[in-house]
Amino acid sequence: MKNLITLLSVIFIANISFAQIDFYDVDRYGDIAGLEPFFHGVASGDPTSNSVILWTRVTTDSMQAHVKWHIARDTGMTDIVAEGWVVTDGEMDFTVKVDVSGLNPYTTYYYDFYSQDQYSLRGRTKTAPTGDVDALRFGIVSCSNFAHGFFNVYEKLVDRNDIDAIIHLGDYIYEYADGEFGDVRDYEPSTEILNISDYRMRHSYYKLDPQLRRLHQQYPIIATWDDHESANNSWEDGAENHNAGEGDWATRKSASIQAYNEWMPFRKPDATDEERIYRKLSYGNMMDLFMLDTRLYGREEQGQNQNDPNRTLLGTNQYNWLENGLGNSTAKWQVLGQQVMMGPLGLFGNPVNDDQWDGYPAERDKLQQFVIDNNVPNMVVLTGDIHTSWAMDIPMDGYDGNTGANSAGVEFVVTSVTSTSFINFDGLENLIFLANDHIKWANLSKRGYYILNLTETRCQADWYFIDNVLDQNANETYGSSWYTDDGTRHLGEASQATTGDPNNETDYAPEDPRNYSDPVSIENLNELAFIGVHPNPVVENIYLQFFNYDSHNMSLSIFDALGKELINEDLGFRTAGLQNKTINVSTLAAGTYFIVLKTENRSYKKTILKVK
Repeated sequence: MKNLITLLSVIFIANISFAQIDFYDVDRYGDIAGLEPFFHGVASGDPTSNSVILWTRVTTDSMQAHVKWHIARDTGMTDIVAEGWVVTDGEMDFTVKVDVSGLNPYTTYYYDFYSQDQYSLRGRTKTAPTGDVDALRFGIVSCSNFAHGFFNVYEKLVDRNDIDAIIHLGDYIYEYADGEFGDVRDYEPSTEILNISDYRMRHSYYKLDPQLRRLHQQYPIIATWDDHESANNSWEDGAENHNAGEGDWATRKSASIQAYNEWMPFRKPDATDEERIYRKLSYGNMMDLFMLDTRLYGREEQGQNQNDPNRTLLGTNQYNWLENGLGNSTAKWQVLGQQVMMGPLGLFGNPVNDDQWDGYPAERDKLQQFVIDNNVPNMVVLTGDIHTSWAMDIPMDGYDGNTGANSAGVEFVVTSVTSTSFINFDGLENLIFLANDHIKWANLSKRGYYILNLTETRCQADWYFIDNVLDQNANETYGSSWYTDDGTRHLGEASQATTGDPNNETDYAPEDPRNYSDPVSIENLNELAFIGVHPNPVVENIYLQFFNYDSHNMSLSIFDALGKELINEDLGFRTAGLQNKTINVSTLAAGTYFIVLKTENRSYKKTILKVK
């Protein structure tokens, strides 16, 4: 994505500075201790007509945790339809993923987990329909850079209560170090993430965000990765943001994929292929959703041999799978959830970004011709990555910008949840429209999301924008709406946004876990909630996460199994809020140890296992 930012920044340099703000407002999010041991909340994803993935993570002192899951028809969890036990440990970073089957189609369910005599938050999820359905609605998001501000987009989507699922098109996390791309909020770890411990810790840090936690609690998510889940402008065998001093790329890519598999509620489409994420989800006769990987699975390096007719973005296996799926689809709409802009974007006669499909023109032409030759009637492309909003036709040779003739389909590009684009300046949009008559609308400055509404006759995207991401509870405004009618393959501008059916709205999952009769307040909490340690077992560096409910002086000690203190460190005065600490334990022998955090009044202990 940086290629486009760099090029357009030559035309206009935006100087933006942000004041540092706290990750947590203690008064507002002081309930985190009441979630123990499920600090990271719950999530669901990849719904089918009879199944859904349920997810959580357990923070425990033990080397293994037994976790019971439940799924019910009611918020009180009295009408249980399925339940079972699973075991998790450090090999999967104490995450839990359950593929629950035997459910009814297009039905809202509630679920939770139980371990260590405590219940998790209750989550709400919804299965996909079978057969005919009047309408479907999805919230479309992308590019949630923690360092650029608060996730107000997620908050607004939850408040709607009128959508079937969230579709996240990638850049769910970012790999950068503090200050490298955004300085509103700090990361943990503070350095660029390179190995499995780093990627796990970054995912953990994201999942502790209360706005993201609420989104996952209330909606199932259908997600794919883009580049920042591994490294900026990644491809199959490397990345722009990876150099020789950062180790072997294959090892880093594998670590990023492993952490994503552990921390995200998606269903692996092939148990024998760890790198595959592309998959199809069907929503009755209305939609076949093809979630693609235009980033890691077969993509050749950007900027190389662009006139090669065999050059590939998807890779041979994924491309053939997509052609087969499109050609055999009997759904009304064939929707592609993917990362980078498919429609061309040129200025002064040249493509501006070879990281997009523009860098792989032969494969794009081949796909478009397949769509026409095989009468794929309604290809709709959903795109993220570029931190800006666009509505466009996907033109072929002979395209007519006035009538939309010779368009292979349409593309709706969502802006970012938080990430800044740096490419907005007066006159740029008009310049883009002049040079690209297939592009019907664009907004280059605002953060937000769009609602995708599908019916038998029309597919429409309604854009909504957030006032700012520097403050929580920001207002949103309606932006614009564009649609394609059944069989037309081109866009029209809608006069108003679509609305959801109030009869489809269901009760939210409750804010508190079951048996949570005494809401947590600052006054009745312990001084500190010890959230977690990563990784555990540990080889070299271990990262601590804890939440202070008041400001106090602190110290840290590590003891062996016999009670001998081996490490002691004064942490100084620590303010209220989320805290982090990195400890190097490479000098310790293999064995069991206890990390003890101390305030003036109390101590808090976690068990770790040192290996190698």
